[in-house]
Amino acid sequence: MFFVVSKIFEFVAAPTNVSIFVTTLGVALLFSRFKRIGRLLATLGVALLLLVGFSPLGHMMAVPLEARFPPPPADMPAPDGVIVLGGSVDENLSGIRGRVTLAEAAERLTAPIALKRQYPGLRIVFTGGSASLRGSRYTEAGTVKQFWTEVGLDTGDILYEDKSRNTFENAVFTRDLVQPRPGERWLLVTSAMHMPRSVGIFRQAGFPVIAYPVDFRTTGELLEWHGSLHATRTMAVLEFAFHEWAGMLAYRLTGKTDALFPAP
Repeated sequence: MFFVVSKIFEFVAAPTNVSIFVTTLGVALLFSRFKRIGRLLATLGVALLLLVGFSPLGHMMAVPLEARFPPPPADMPAPDGVIVLGGSVDENLSGIRGRVTLAEAAERLTAPIALKRQYPGLRIVFTGGSASLRGSRYTEAGTVKQFWTEVGLDTGDILYEDKSRNTFENAVFTRDLVQPRPGERWLLVTSAMHMPRSVGIFRQAGFPVIAYPVDFRTTGELLEWHGSLHATRTMAVLEFAFHEWAGMLAYRLTGKTDALFPAP
């Protein structure tokens, strides 16, 4: 139920979607006896679209998330393993086309390649099924296995968890698969913006991890915003940041994370 509700909320409350819904309702009311309300809503909707597409709002929401867990030092002790979260491939398009289609968070898949070279004995676990509300015959794990096999990373020693649909299930299913021993040091690879919520969930699941953030979307400076010529890029950052802030609140209220804003 939590998974279904979260997907519905994500669709209804996403800032870009809200802007479009408000604008559409306003325009529709212009052709009714509620023209005055329609003008107000249409104006508000356009203002919201300009805000989400051309303002630093998304950047300002994203910076605190990305700054929460800095990368570990380059000379850190050798970890026992690395957990890689899904969200880096389009499993449906990859399955239909027969070729691996990488998503914007592809660095989640390339970072383990460098880590394996640095630490040859590193154990690697990928976790990710399908986040589709209607389900899918394809999984992220299957697509990632194909990619890592093609680039030579997977020689038969990587574990894949292919049932999880969200970060909470990532943590629980991976914990059950790995059964980490006390004192083991496991890196968690995911997008920097997604790291606070992810670490909090893994901790709550009884699987302490070391943050290894990748896929940065901001400069890291709150007031250093360069903007973009493409509104969709600005919108994407805002959507990601909003998703994480809302997700941390929802996960905290349902007891799935150990803090409202997890910290190192």
